[in-house]
Amino acid sequence: MENALRIPARRALRMATATALCVAISFALDLSIPVVAPVFAAFLATQNRPLSLREGAALTLVVLFTTGSGLLLVPLLRHYAAAGVMIVGLLLFVAFRYGLRSGNNLVATFLAAGLTMISAAGTANFALAVTVVSALVNGLVLAVLVSALTHLLFPEQLDAAKRPGKRTLPEREAMRVAWRAAFVVMPAYLLATTDPASYMPIIMKAVSLGRQSCTTTARSAARDLIGSTLLGGALAISFWFALRLFVHVWMFFLWMLLFGLLVGRKIYGLSRTRYPAGFWLNSLVTMIILLGQSVQDSVAGKDVYTAFAIRMGLFLAVTAYACLMLLVFERRGRAG
Repeated sequence: MENALRIPARRALRMATATALCVAISFALDLSIPVVAPVFAAFLATQNRPLSLREGAALTLVVLFTTGSGLLLVPLLRHYAAAGVMIVGLLLFVAFRYGLRSGNNLVATFLAAGLTMISAAGTANFALAVTVVSALVNGLVLAVLVSALTHLLFPEQLDAAKRPGKRTLPEREAMRVAWRAAFVVMPAYLLATTDPASYMPIIMKAVSLGRQSCTTTARSAARDLIGSTLLGGALAISFWFALRLFVHVWMFFLWMLLFGLLVGRKIYGLSRTRYPAGFWLNSLVTMIILLGQSVQDSVAGKDVYTAFAIRMGLFLAVTAYACLMLLVFERRGRAG
């Protein structure tokens, strides 16, 4: 019983510490897209163990493939937009299917985010695409290093760190779910191509929803997807007003640590809840994205509250569309 309580507590501490450190370091170093590192740190924490040498090598190859293919798609999207969009959709399907069948979910998530963000940025400005490449690589490297550090700070027994065998979906079911996730991401991607600088956070939110849609049923879609988005917005508002009491990077770290612990308790079952872990993880990711953009809006002198309201409205629209896709694909699956 003692070990059963200690292990979830350490995992919650790792997640909260990793996201808080990534937030503080990203904003202290003024990274171009500072929310990338904490978002990937949250995803990394769900693996409950550091990356192995093989997974690290695979992730390095994915980074090279993602950045290279994303930049190569830019000329195609500029001159043959329809063909370029279809290729992006196909690559999204391949990425999500890889995660569902035999691959690492983190690798699949980075592949989906990288392809969409880099190619969307390149349609407006090649220099912006290079900036996104730098932001993704720097954010991922920071997340991996912080994850390794938190595993040293809060280790757990080797047998406890082993993950249970991954449930592999049948080929037909994996293809259906992967197509569904790709359709969830595509509208946000198309919107981002119209103004990449403004709508880049929408892509990150859509990729997070696509990842969550792989484990959510149509019956619980509204509760899991829309509910977690609304909760993430509420957490971001609370965080923002708490941070205003004393604006400092270390207070940013401490508040992120507190909010990360509150959500981590739900994810790892320390505080019992009827909602699945994916619900709370999506809430945390939504909070990080919304809060990070609000901080950047404040630094740039923009109207934070108007920008937050518009961004939250877009997040809810993307989430409602994701719920619709779950319903449509489930009905087609039954009909088939």
